[in-house]
Amino acid sequence: MSEIAPRPSANDNYLLINAFGKPAGSPLLAISKRITDCGCNLAEARVSTLGSELCVLALAQGSWDAIAKLENALARLDRDGGLRLGHFRTSAHQPQPNLLPYVIEVIAADKPGVLFQLAEFFAGRSISIEQLHSSRYRAMQTGADMFSAQITIGIPNTMHIAALRDDFLEFCDGLNLDAIMDPMKF
Repeated sequence: MSEIAPRPSANDNYLLINAFGKPAGSPLLAISKRITDCGCNLAEARVSTLGSELCVLALAQGSWDAIAKLENALARLDRDGGLRLGHFRTSAHQPQPNLLPYVIEVIAADKPGVLFQLAEFFAGRSISIEQLHSSRYRAMQTGADMFSAQITIGIPNTMHIAALRDDFLEFCDGLNLDAIMDPMKF
């Protein structure tokens, strides 16, 4: 006889939701209302304007039936056509005490491929990118097109930090990027 696995507890049921819409349509309001109406909790959220779209990334938490109800509510919202939605079930973020959090800041003249090269540098060393914000802007003083990135990485605690910092700064010098790498202080 096989043993039946118990249903996950309320804290073990998560739905990751991605919504895009016009800022006037308030995607955050629409998503957070559905989460609340279905008896779920908004565990985490990120909101950003990219291009002309307001992007919402939300993590809902609830009992298995509340999450199922939320999936149905989101499907109805998607059919209404005001938002572009995607969602899937996931699990809670697992602490990784073997990773040391560091912050990278990069500023440079904008050129294609800079972000890819940064991501490739870290991936090649098994360093995870935990958070990233990048943008292009025009320098007020000169009008030059600029690139800026703030990246939080997780460095394995077995890695030699000074050697990594030297490699990273040499890599950035080779690409003519102005960069710093500091431990996260909070």
